Amino acid sequence: MGSIVFAPHVPVGVLWALIAAAAVLAGYAFAARARGAWARALALAVLILAIANPLMVHKSREPLPDVAVIVVDHSQSMALGSRLPDADKAVAELKKKLAAQKNLEVRIATVTTKATGEDNGTQAFAALNTALADVPPARVAGAFMVTDGEVHDAPAKLSVGAPLQALIVGKRNERDRKLTVVDAARYAIVGQDAQIVVRIDDLGGGKAGFARVNLRIDGSDAGGRSIPLGRNTPIEVPITHEGESVVELEAEPGPAELTLENNRAVVTINGVRDRLRVLLVSGEPHAGERVWRNLLKGDPSVDLVHFTILRPPEKQDETPLNELSLIVFPTQELFAEKLGGFDLVIFDRYSEHGILPLAYFENIADYVENGGALLVSAGPEFAGPMSIYRTPLASVLPAQPTGEIIARPFKPLVTPAGLAHPVTADLPGANTSDGKPPSWGRWFRLIGAQALSGETVMSGPGDKPLLVLNRVGQGRVAELLSDQGWLWARGFEGGGPEAELLRRLAHWLMKEPQLEEERLTAKIAGGDIDIERRTMAASAPTVTLTDPSGTQSIIALTKTEPGVWRGQAKADALGLYRVTDGKLSAVAAAGPLNPKEVADMRATDAILKPVAEQSGGSVHWLSDGMPEIRRVARGPVMAGGNWMGIAANNVTRVTSVEQAQLLPAWAALLVLLGTLMLAWRQEGR
Repeated sequence: MGSIVFAPHVPVGVLWALIAAAAVLAGYAFAARARGAWARALALAVLILAIANPLMVHKSREPLPDVAVIVVDHSQSMALGSRLPDADKAVAELKKKLAAQKNLEVRIATVTTKATGEDNGTQAFAALNTALADVPPARVAGAFMVTDGEVHDAPAKLSVGAPLQALIVGKRNERDRKLTVVDAARYAIVGQDAQIVVRIDDLGGGKAGFARVNLRIDGSDAGGRSIPLGRNTPIEVPITHEGESVVELEAEPGPAELTLENNRAVVTINGVRDRLRVLLVSGEPHAGERVWRNLLKGDPSVDLVHFTILRPPEKQDETPLNELSLIVFPTQELFAEKLGGFDLVIFDRYSEHGILPLAYFENIADYVENGGALLVSAGPEFAGPMSIYRTPLASVLPAQPTGEIIARPFKPLVTPAGLAHPVTADLPGANTSDGKPPSWGRWFRLIGAQALSGETVMSGPGDKPLLVLNRVGQGRVAELLSDQGWLWARGFEGGGPEAELLRRLAHWLMKEPQLEEERLTAKIAGGDIDIERRTMAASAPTVTLTDPSGTQSIIALTKTEPGVWRGQAKADALGLYRVTDGKLSAVAAAGPLNPKEVADMRATDAILKPVAEQSGGSVHWLSDGMPEIRRVARGPVMAGGNWMGIAANNVTRVTSVEQAQLLPAWAALLVLLGTLMLAWRQEGR
């Protein structure tokens, strides 16, 4: 079927001007009752028609296929029970039914959830819009969504202008227990409690009663709490050390569980020390004493109590006591009454002159056994008869003096064990495992000693111990067998990392997790879980990785540097991952604290029903069977109790265009001449 169009030989504005002028002339002729007025008007009309150039256009068309999209939900919640195989079976049947429809293109869009930093949940409508991004709205026949109904980007109104038919996988009236961390402290003072607010809901069940929440802190059992259902309840968690404390919470299974994935959560709380109390006792004034004091006083978080023995008992003269301004050393108060209040005790070149009774050295040894930290910085006095090694303190010291004092230049070396130990690993300027010598300055004195226990992490001439670390009971001890560290602080021969070494020593003595030599950690980034095992052993065992669904896999670790083994695995699912090597364990959470994807994993039609009905579609449970598919005209209702409709749009496209002039130039000229002669004849009468 053709149509008439105009292709004027002049601009449209000029054509309309000519039409107006012709109308005025013809009207004037008729108004003046001039002879041949109608013939003149006919001639003008033919002239205007010739200029307008009328064309007969005939278009050839072919039908365009309509487009239907099947959105398949493969998110984490679809992994429960038989949902995923049921969904794939439904999609196969749906594709078969749609293939029977003529002139219909079917597209598949798959929705997954991955462990990213954003809490987006199941983005089914985003996948639908992406699949139809290049399709004009007039060609969209409809959309099918095969899902458990837990969709987190459902709009108020469907934008594709076609019916949405939802097929719900799962069972009606499912029940599940869910643990939610409502609020959690990010920081807490070491020695105090941090508060975590939790809530337990029995979804689809009752709201009365109690449930037990079990806690683990840094992999160790921390007991449980009984909390009421359906109420925000605070839980106090003790923070015992500086750095990260990983708190795992797990609600006991409910009377009806769909999954245990949302019964668990993990919270990381950073422990910070309010004030670090350090007792520094210097046996005598010396060049390194000022270095110790400056280092400790320069840290605003340190409360330093410093005593220097200026007048030992053997140094007596005739000066009256009332003319001395020396402060009496409060031995009873420091080493009997308030010793447990110190986080770290340092003996700097201290020798036994009878100032401290032997019972006080026993108190210090007990203080270490019960979790205290002791650092001994030794000078020549440590090798003599007044050495503190000749006191009850010897029971906790890892190195025994030999009586030798080595007085010659040497560069401290990090031992093979030290290259693996966090206190001395990667010290700036240190020697390396491939034989590169240290670049720091020399020291000039070493106190000869024999290491009896612990780890020798630095050595001097002849591989003699320089720095020895040891764990004693619940506490820790470090022995530095030289008083020459001040040379590094003064920049002698380029200096060295004394401040960094002493900082690491202090934090290791106070059990900072980052400096533990036996440690297992796990971190998630970019969809991968990175596993790191620190150990002083010659090899690291394989680790067992348990993902949020409970599936276990064995991960082999590879040595990447001294004392460090690493491994990696995929971590696409949201939730809690557990890693263990049989001795140590670690946890890592993928995604946000309370991810939408696992917040409620029950199958539901409540989310999709409003938008489906607004679009003219419907929601069906697959447990009731697969509905029939019908091709229908667009309308407000395109679904029924046992059928789903898709639109028959009948959209076509033009494949060719043929056109022909209705008034060719030669015909227009003949007609124009004829009308002019007719007008001339009429005027001549």
